[in-house]
Order: sequence, then structure tokens, then C-alpha cells
Amino acid sequence: MPLTHFDAQGQAHMVDVSDKAVTDRVAVAAAHIKMAQETFDLISEGRAKKGDVLGVARLAGIMGAKKTPDLIPLCHPLPVTKVAVELTLDPDLPGVQIEATVKTSGQTGVEMEALTAAATAALTVYDMTKAVDKAMEIGGIRVLLKDGGKSGRYEAK
Repeated sequence: MPLTHFDAQGQAHMVDVSDKAVTDRVAVAAAHIKMAQETFDLISEGRAKKGDVLGVARLAGIMGAKKTPDLIPLCHPLPVTKVAVELTLDPDLPGVQIEATVKTSGQTGVEMEALTAAATAALTVYDMTKAVDKAMEIGGIRVLLKDGGKSGRYEAK
């Protein structure tokens, strides 16, 4: 299957979706951020100087999903109908697991919006706690689920 963001001459272009059917679409993406135990404790006990780390990161993830076409050059602006970002403290990392769900009814999918939401939430956790832990590690950014449209359903294994 050829890459759709390149024309016959190999030039990057925005894909024409005008002939595609409008369908309900959903994407779920994940990320995590590992940190020192002291940083984990700071977040879980609500002692971060900048405030509610998980609440602010949730809002940042939602905003990130809505701003995706401003950040990713060839993304279509879409009428996003739902963005949900869940942040779960994970003592085994230690750190935070992030899951972002984005929905729309449109002519193209919302995988990039879900990925951007998860990444933005992780970056916000970093930003809010970097004063005490610059060695935090963000990873695991991936699509867990994509459904709707011609290519059908994808679920990560």
C-alpha cells in the first residue's frame, strides 16, 4: 500500500478525503511516564507546587487533541465530538499510565488526535514536576484502537 501523504512525484500533500463517506470514527491511544518514587509520591499525595498534576494534564490532553491540525502539518481539521483522557497512577512503573479516546463523525480518522492527546498529557505531567525530577521518561505512545471508515477496525495486540 503506498503512503497516502505523497503524490506521484513524491511531494508531501494533504490527502483529498472529499469522496470518502462520513462515518463514526473512534481512536484510543496510550502513553506512560516513568518517574522517581519521590515524584510519584508527590503527585499521588497532591503535594506538587504547581497544583493538581493529573487534572491539569487531563485538560492539556483534551486541548492537544483539539489543536492537532495546528501541530501536524497534513492533518485535517475535524469536528471532534468527544475527547476523554484518563490518567492512572501506576505504582509499578512508578508513574502515570495515560489513555486518550477521541471520537468524530467525519471523512477521516482521529488516530493523530488521540496520539496527540496522550503525548500532550504526558508532557504536561513532565512540565508540572520537572523541578523535582528531570530524569522522567515518556514512552509507550501508540494507538490501541482505531475504528470506523473504509479500513475498518484495528486493535493493538
